[in-house]
Amino acid sequence: MDAAAQADATTRPEPPATLEEFLSGVSTRAFRFAELGLRHRDDALDAVQDAMTKMLGYRDRPAAEWTPLFWSVLRSRIIDVQRRRTFRLKWLTDARDPDGEEIDWADEATPDPSRAHDGREAWSRLAAALRGLPARQREAFTLRVLEELDVEATAKIMGCGEGSVKTHLFRAREALQKQLEEFR
Repeated sequence: MDAAAQADATTRPEPPATLEEFLSGVSTRAFRFAELGLRHRDDALDAVQDAMTKMLGYRDRPAAEWTPLFWSVLRSRIIDVQRRRTFRLKWLTDARDPDGEEIDWADEATPDPSRAHDGREAWSRLAAALRGLPARQREAFTLRVLEELDVEATAKIMGCGEGSVKTHLFRAREALQKQLEEFR
C-alpha cells in the first residue's frame, strides 16, 4: 500500500459493526438536518425516529448501503411531513395563508359566485369546528378521516387502545355534526 492510501485508510473511520452503532453515530446529524428542513423540533425528532425505525427493516443489508439508504429515507420522511403540514394547515386555518391573504377554498372554475361564497363559508365553519374539538377527538378525527389510517395504526399513534380511538372518533363526529347541522 502506498503512503497516500495508508494515510487515507488511517483517517477514514471504520464502518459500524451493527445497525444500532450506525444509527447512534448518525442521530445528531440527522436531527440537525431534519430540524433545518422542518423548522420544528418535535417534527424533526419524529422524522428522525421514523427514519431510524424504517432502517430496522434494512438491518440485513451491507453496512456500506446504510448511509445512503438512511439519508434517502430521512429525506423522504421530511418531505412527507412538509406535505402533510401544508395539507393540515389548509384544513385547520381560518382560510388565510401565512401572509394573511385569503385562501379561496371553493372551486375557482365555479361560475356561480354564491356557490363559491357558500363553499368558503362551509370550509371556514368546518375548520372552526375542528379547532373547537378536544385534542384527543381532533387527533382521532384527523388520523382516521383526513389521514385515512386504520384503527390499529391510529391507536398506536395516539398511545391508547382501539376502543378509545373509536370512542374519540364517535364523539368527534357527533360534535361536528351538531356544530355543522345547518350545512347538511
